[in-house]
Amino acid sequence: MRREIPMAICFLAGLSFILEYFIPHHKVLSIFETFRQWAIIVIAFAYVLGIANIVRINYHVIQKKGRDWPYKIILVICLFSMITVGVFGGTGEGTVFDWVYYHAQYPLQATMFSLLAFFIASAAFRAFRVRTFHASLLAATAILVMIGRVPVGESIWRHFPDLTEWIMNVPQLAGKRAIMIGAALGAISTALKVLTGLERTYLGGE
Repeated sequence: MRREIPMAICFLAGLSFILEYFIPHHKVLSIFETFRQWAIIVIAFAYVLGIANIVRINYHVIQKKGRDWPYKIILVICLFSMITVGVFGGTGEGTVFDWVYYHAQYPLQATMFSLLAFFIASAAFRAFRVRTFHASLLAATAILVMIGRVPVGESIWRHFPDLTEWIMNVPQLAGKRAIMIGAALGAISTALKVLTGLERTYLGGE
């Protein structure tokens, strides 16, 4: 029963969200709305469990003075500071929570994303090693796009920006849509496997 009950709940919940799009009756929609409210309540408890799990994991590292334990202390202090500020001071515009978010977390987030540019450049350097036809095609396309995106490209050839836009709007967009369609089909097949009980990894095993 430890597995059958969670699987039955998962099946009924998934089926209800699917049927919502095919049965637009107001009474049925009210039932689905109740299910969504229950889901929000469950998500709220999941946040509490997530916070408890973060504290538990970092507490053991701090206690044993493991790797980067001073940063774990900063993480826990900032976590509870933001929770305290949000609960007692509100989260609306002009509050302390809003100020801390836009003047501390937001700049740090931007810094982390800017550091990713160096890793992307390193990965691009390795990817553009022309060893096969596909690699050479990728490298040539990337070079054309990069040249067309900078002012020097238009100085070399005035139609470079137009060529870049064509590459981005036609072959690149077609490939992107193909990947999205494949990802959507994969998500649908995985969802069906979960609903039918063939995929049980979310139960913690198998």
